[in-house]
Amino acid sequence: MIDEFAKDNLHGRLRRDRKALLWKLDGLSEYDARRPLTATGTNLLGLVKHVATVEARYFGEVFGRPSPEPLPRWQDSDGSDLWATEDETRDQIIGFYRRTWEHSDATINELPLDTPGHVPWWPEPYPNTNLFAVMVHVLGESNRHTGHADILREGLDGRTGVRPEHEKQIDEEARAACCAKIEQAARSAAPIKA
Repeated sequence: MIDEFAKDNLHGRLRRDRKALLWKLDGLSEYDARRPLTATGTNLLGLVKHVATVEARYFGEVFGRPSPEPLPRWQDSDGSDLWATEDETRDQIIGFYRRTWEHSDATINELPLDTPGHVPWWPEPYPNTNLFAVMVHVLGESNRHTGHADILREGLDGRTGVRPEHEKQIDEEARAACCAKIEQAARSAAPIKA
């Protein structure tokens, strides 16, 4: 009983994060969806591609259920799952992510939480694991990267949140006042030395 509750709860949260991550692309130009927004090149479409690849590997290879999507060998990972090439369309990457959901959901639905799995890229003594641990891990990865996407999107146009139905109108004046208050608190806590 508790296993099904835990599985349903984790799976529901994973589904929520998937939708939130894709929502971060809504209304963006092709350039804004792809352009590097941090010093390391992090970008919104790249985050979607990366999370899709993570899910495909963990709910595929780890349980002997390889993803139907073509993936390079994990040993050959070169960071190319973190950005979209000029030949990859937004629709292709989103399609890859959605097809990965279907494959991941099938793995989650068909296997019990204690199903053993093997993560060859985890160091000893951790590679032997189970579905529960993988679900927690992937949920953490999805949550982390959805948070990154939220910050990146806020930097682009001020939009924040996890679901469109909870989005509020941007009040620039209130935001500026809040930032000024926080800036003042930071300066007061650590005075600038002359």
